[in-house]
Amino acid sequence: MHPVPSIRALHALRALTRPTISAPSKHTSAVVLLRVPAPPRAPQHRAFSTTPAHAVTLNQIRTRLGNSRKPKKVRHAVSPALSAANRPAMKGVCLKVGITKPKKPNSGQRKTAKVRLSSGRVVSAYIPGEGHNVQQHSVVLVRGGRSQDCPGVRYHLVRGAFDLVSLLFCLSSTYLGHYGVCESLGVFFGIVEE
Repeated sequence: MHPVPSIRALHALRALTRPTISAPSKHTSAVVLLRVPAPPRAPQHRAFSTTPAHAVTLNQIRTRLGNSRKPKKVRHAVSPALSAANRPAMKGVCLKVGITKPKKPNSGQRKTAKVRLSSGRVVSAYIPGEGHNVQQHSVVLVRGGRSQDCPGVRYHLVRGAFDLVSLLFCLSSTYLGHYGVCESLGVFFGIVEE
């Protein structure tokens, strides 16, 4: 059996466990508890500064919390059939040649062609330049680029490729270079002087 502690020992233990400094009583020996002083606190107010405290905007809070803004919508492709296949141009077969009326305020008759591309998609393409020899079943080269005043026409045919002839009947040599007619061919036909 354990020995029972005396009353003096119990009072001494109680004095040690109390957080405050207790005055010694007649029953206990003088036990003094010393507290270590706490480090001085930093002042609650800001130190003096000439610059004002910056207010945070809602967008800054959102980005700092990791919820960044919604990503911008991806711009739709000007020529989707080509950009989907990741190609600058595609071969196609002409299904139908027609005339499209331009949007206001323009007027005229824009020559267009329905073309089935080698990928199987059917697109509407603009035939540039004056005069053409495109007809049904002609093999043509289709590049990207919309016609600005023709609704739904997002492709151009390339002159001088496959069955579509170059511009041979034009006045200036700058026209020839634009539509892919080489200088020697222009000289041969008498359009460009040597």
